[in-house]
Amino acid sequence: MDAEHARQLIVSEKERLETLVRERETETGIGTESETDSISELSSLDQHQGDIGTETFEREKDFSLLEQLEAEIGDLDAALRKIDEGTYGTCEICGREIEPERLEAMPGTRTCIDDAGAR
Repeated sequence: MDAEHARQLIVSEKERLETLVRERETETGIGTESETDSISELSSLDQHQGDIGTETFEREKDFSLLEQLEAEIGDLDAALRKIDEGTYGTCEICGREIEPERLEAMPGTRTCIDDAGAR
């Protein structure tokens, strides 16, 4: 894959993911309010324990989704560094070339399809 084309794919995907992170943070209030503040009731005393559990589960799910998005952004940053180093498109495990179709679909991937489960 051409380095400039790869860079465009990576930058485009990174911008898309960063937009998703900002939207999730805005929608959920993660990072700007505590869990207590995010519960819709004024007091947790008059809220059923099941409702509090649901609120807690939803907040943990939001944290998990944000963590996954941030990990993907980290992979894209690593891919940009690899382009600069001239090692982009090489599997980190076996050292073989990663299939161009895989790089097109997942520009931040670090492994070939054969080694994808080993990481």
